[in-house]
Amino acid sequence: MTEQTFTLDALCALADCSKRTARYYIQLGLVARPVGEGRAAHYNSGHLEQLLRVKKLSEAGLSLERIREVMAGEASPVPPRRRRPGSIETRSHLFVAPGLEIQIAAEAADISPEQIREFVREVMAAAARILGADGTDKERDKKEG
Repeated sequence: MTEQTFTLDALCALADCSKRTARYYIQLGLVARPVGEGRAAHYNSGHLEQLLRVKKLSEAGLSLERIREVMAGEASPVPPRRRRPGSIETRSHLFVAPGLEIQIAAEAADISPEQIREFVREVMAAAARILGADGTDKERDKKEG
């Protein structure tokens, strides 16, 4: 499973912010540095989630210093916004097997990219144990066979 990557232009388009703002947040350490350097530099969904979170907190009126504290793990003083028509959310879709798919909204769940990767590994291991490597139901096959 390959993770989707973005150029700085694509990242900024998805987050609806300027490249200058994104670079400033990276410089301040609010958003992680890109993977790679120079022309090979790219960003992933974790960068997008960080950028969207910083933008949300900034738009709510938090100082960049307070945003740094929140990004470091302190509780967010901003209550979650109700979804409105036209609002944009970033979600990951984990295809487990035919008919089984999990949606992950990392920001809403308040989990890190590392926690998402661990969750995915555990879900896929459980699916392999229960359904078998080919995605079929082992228990049903035993009963029918």
